[in-house]
Amino acid sequence: MSIHAIAVDPKDPQQFIAIKLPQPEVGENDLLVTVKAVSINPVDTKVHQGAIKNGLQAPKILGWDASGIVTAVGPNVSGFAPGDEVWYAGDITRPGSNASQQLIDYRIVAKKPRSLDWAAAAAMPLTALTAWEGLFEHLKIQDASAEKTLLIIGGAGGVGSLAIPFAALNSQVKIIATASRPESAAWCLERGANLTVNYQDLVGELASHGIKQVDYIFCLNDTDGHWPAISQLIAPLGTVCTIVENAQPLDQNQLKLKSASLHWEFMFTRSMFSTPDMAQQGKILQQVAELVDAGKVKTTLTATLNGLTVASIQAAHHQVLAGHMQGKVVVTC
Repeated sequence: MSIHAIAVDPKDPQQFIAIKLPQPEVGENDLLVTVKAVSINPVDTKVHQGAIKNGLQAPKILGWDASGIVTAVGPNVSGFAPGDEVWYAGDITRPGSNASQQLIDYRIVAKKPRSLDWAAAAAMPLTALTAWEGLFEHLKIQDASAEKTLLIIGGAGGVGSLAIPFAALNSQVKIIATASRPESAAWCLERGANLTVNYQDLVGELASHGIKQVDYIFCLNDTDGHWPAISQLIAPLGTVCTIVENAQPLDQNQLKLKSASLHWEFMFTRSMFSTPDMAQQGKILQQVAELVDAGKVKTTLTATLNGLTVASIQAAHHQVLAGHMQGKVVVTC
């Protein structure tokens, strides 16, 4: 039996191709999942750009967000059985979810929300994990008092769209989100932001609201571009977390003077290094599923493309690369 996949073409990495592969052999900690929907994230486009720059020896299957049905389980797996409906964000060191079937370590998987269809579920895992880990494991905003402020740079994107309601539900902080368009501002406010500001002049915009500094900053795009404002705005003893790699060295003199801390959030760390707490990601996804089914968190799905084809994957990548995504784009399989 073979599986169908869409992969980066090693002969021309700019392009995607449809390929057939043997059905993978289930490892001891693996679930074999029949994929029903996948979403496209900035990491997909970045890995694709890396393949274009560095070349490939073999076709590369991208995709790190999926919902699907468990087909088989490995001997060490507990808590899952064939027929279970699941969601997960994947492992960047293994073949991705742009395939009819995929192997995934059961520890980073959870049962999908019962209230969501395949596409709505696939939109959320990677961004949910990134938002949750950034807010509650690095920034630790759940411990903050009500007078503290959180600035989310990139409020209407995939991660920001979940970071806002997570912060609103699980902390007392005042939530400020960046949004440059009226529809993006409305999106952020609907999800629980207390205030929106235009990212093009963060210092000036916040000053117009009487805000000279913030206690927590969650940077979800363009770390280099926003760094001068971040350094100026972060309060003494404040905390910064970013998910975007820097292209240039970051001047940390202001952070040093303020005894402020800088954290990096990379959702794939736990699976990449098989950390002892790797199963925490499955637990986080289960908590998020419960919030969704309780009606407290909404899916971030905003666009759906039908059929796992070269054309649909290319179109989804183009939407993400355009840089104006509100929420997430999903491809159904």
